[in-house]
Amino acid sequence: MLRRFADRVDAGRRLAEAVPPVEGDVVVLGLARGGVPVAAEVARALGAPLDVLVVRKVGHPAQPEYALGAVSEDGVALPGDLPPELVAPQLERARHQAQALRRERPRLALDDRVVLVVDDGLATGRSMAAALETVGRHRPARVIMAVPVASGPGLRELQERWEARAPLVVEPPEFFAVGQFYRDFSQVDDDEVAALLGSG
Repeated sequence: MLRRFADRVDAGRRLAEAVPPVEGDVVVLGLARGGVPVAAEVARALGAPLDVLVVRKVGHPAQPEYALGAVSEDGVALPGDLPPELVAPQLERARHQAQALRRERPRLALDDRVVLVVDDGLATGRSMAAALETVGRHRPARVIMAVPVASGPGLRELQERWEARAPLVVEPPEFFAVGQFYRDFSQVDDDEVAALLGSG
């Protein structure tokens, strides 16, 4: 199995090299939690502020690991026909997590800004779709998705509506999971995210 990145910091640095110069008032959002170390490197390279966006998967009641969709901390749930009784607990967790990660930091405003939404990889695209829809409702000047690795089908679906950058695009059957492209894909904890946000 071919390993592409040493860890999320390495992926972020290489992703930053692939993102062309962006003009305007830029802000970088990392999807919690794994996307934040990647986003931190992109923000550093662009000299842009960093914030977090929390999106949680909505799992099937009988098989929680199987994602039916996703919900963001702002209450954007996709697809739109997700059962409310499944969305509500994940929305509550998303809002609590967002508060815990930002600590005392205020949320960055997105209106009229160029917003780069970064994650550590894209598989189905469900979480990213909810994230991009959330950002779009804040009336940004421009929205750009940036990930170091993506499955071809997932990326194409998002590209139909959003601007997207993915230096390494892999078509199935080569793409099984985002973690296969990292030597170190260990879980990112809340303290690490909070520290990265605080250093921005």
